[in-house]
Amino acid sequence: MAAASLFDRSRLTSDSKTKSMEDENETSPVARQEPDQRRDDNAGELRSFGRRRGRKLRPRKSNLFKDKLPAVALDIETPAPDPLERIFVPDGEPPEKTPSETWLEIGFGGAEHLLWQAENNSQVGLIGCEPFEGGVVKALAGIEEKHLSNIRLHADDARDVLRWLPEASLARVFILFPDPWPKKRHVKRRLISPQLLKMLARVMKPGAELRIGTDIGDYLRTILIAFQAEKSFQWSAEGPMDWRIRPPDWPQTRYEQKARREGRLCYYLIFKKRNDLQG
Repeated sequence: MAAASLFDRSRLTSDSKTKSMEDENETSPVARQEPDQRRDDNAGELRSFGRRRGRKLRPRKSNLFKDKLPAVALDIETPAPDPLERIFVPDGEPPEKTPSETWLEIGFGGAEHLLWQAENNSQVGLIGCEPFEGGVVKALAGIEEKHLSNIRLHADDARDVLRWLPEASLARVFILFPDPWPKKRHVKRRLISPQLLKMLARVMKPGAELRIGTDIGDYLRTILIAFQAEKSFQWSAEGPMDWRIRPPDWPQTRYEQKARREGRLCYYLIFKKRNDLQG
C-alpha cells in the first residue's frame, strides 16, 4: 500500500508533548541532550545525537569499556572484507563459523534489542552503532554475560559505518525510537532523512528489511515523507494493524516501555528494499 494513502487513512495527529530528558541511568537509542553545535567533517552533516557521556562510569563499567570494547569494536579504518561476515570470525577460526548474513542496528540505546537479536539469531552477525557511552557499556556487559560472539560495535556516528560498508551487504537494519529532536530549531538534526535513506539503499541487499520504531506522530510524518522521496524502499504495511502492533521477533526496548508508561502511541514500520531498483 502506498505510504501516502495509508498515512492519510490513519489520521494521525502530531504529538504535542515533547520528550522528557532521559534519566542518567537510562539510555535511549541516542542521547537526548542539547546538541553539540559543531558540524561533522562529511559534507556539512549535523550530528543527530547530543552529548555522549552521562555520569562517570563505575570502575567495573569503565574497565569493560577499556578492556572489552577493543575486542568487539568494528574497524572501519581498514577496507571491509569480502564477504563482510568475516568481521565476526577471529583470525584462525574455521570459515564454517562465518554468519550467514549481517544486520545493523543504528542507535541501540540500552542494547536490549541488539542482545536479544544476537542471542536468538546465532547464525546472523550484528553490527551495533551507539554514540552514548552508557549504552555501549550495557552492550559490552550483555555480550560478556551471554557469551555472544556475533556482535561488533561502533561507538560513534552510524553514518561513518554506512560509508564504510560495501554495496548490498546488509540483510536487515533497525532504527528504533531515534531521538525526535522535538524543538523546531532542532528538527533538521533528525536522523531519518532522504540523505540517510540514500545511504541505506546503497548498502542494503535487494529484499532487505528496514525496521523503524517511533512514538512521536510528527516524526512519523517526517519518516513517511522521506520514504516517499526515496523510491528504493517499499512500505510493507497493508493496513493499520501492520504498524500498530509490534511483531513477535521485535522485542520491546527500555525506551519503548517508557513511552507507553507516559501514554504515547508507538508505531512500528517495516520497509523492504525493492528488488527492481538499484540503491
